Amino acid sequence: MLAFLAPFVTDLVSNYGYVGIFVLMLLGSACIPIPSEIVMAFGGALASETFADQVLGDPSKSLTLLGVIVVGVLGSLAGSLLAYWLGYAGGRPLIDRWGRFILLRPHEVDRAQDWFERHGEAAVFWSRLIPLVRAFISLPAGVGRMKLGAFTLYTTLGLLPWTIGLALAGRSLGDRWNDVERFIGPVSNAVGVLLLAAAVWWIIRRRRTRVESA
Repeated sequence: MLAFLAPFVTDLVSNYGYVGIFVLMLLGSACIPIPSEIVMAFGGALASETFADQVLGDPSKSLTLLGVIVVGVLGSLAGSLLAYWLGYAGGRPLIDRWGRFILLRPHEVDRAQDWFERHGEAAVFWSRLIPLVRAFISLPAGVGRMKLGAFTLYTTLGLLPWTIGLALAGRSLGDRWNDVERFIGPVSNAVGVLLLAAAVWWIIRRRRTRVESA
């Protein structure tokens, strides 16, 4: 579902290097579903001089693996903090105002907030490892008034295996980028379709419940 963005992502990283990676990872953690798996894997591939020569026409323009990882983590953390701040500033009124569009009822919001207060750290950590979900988890963390220190810690811990793993995979495969893209694309699409189906099911079920109780 997000694989169609791959040409845009790879072009931006090719043309702007570390700046492109930072901006894309920031957006991908701030409620904008940028396929960060492609960003980091392609950035890692550009750490290969052979691949950089193929794509950029000059092996000296290759990136460094450490630089790709550091910029990826910093961009993701910046985007996560931005989304967290939006949720924190908007607070419960933000959910009360917009939650009705996905048919959330007040008592369900209360229950979700209670759950997040109990399990917020685990939710923030594990969500960083799930494509698409990782783009949105910071907003409810802010709404739930999760402590900033804990949010930053668990966000960073969740970001590290994601960014390092993808960058290493891209660097290891290097000039076999097409193989990487063929693998990542279907996985991203499958996750996107499943999440979209779940959202549709949720809305249909909620509408039926509302009609039956009317």
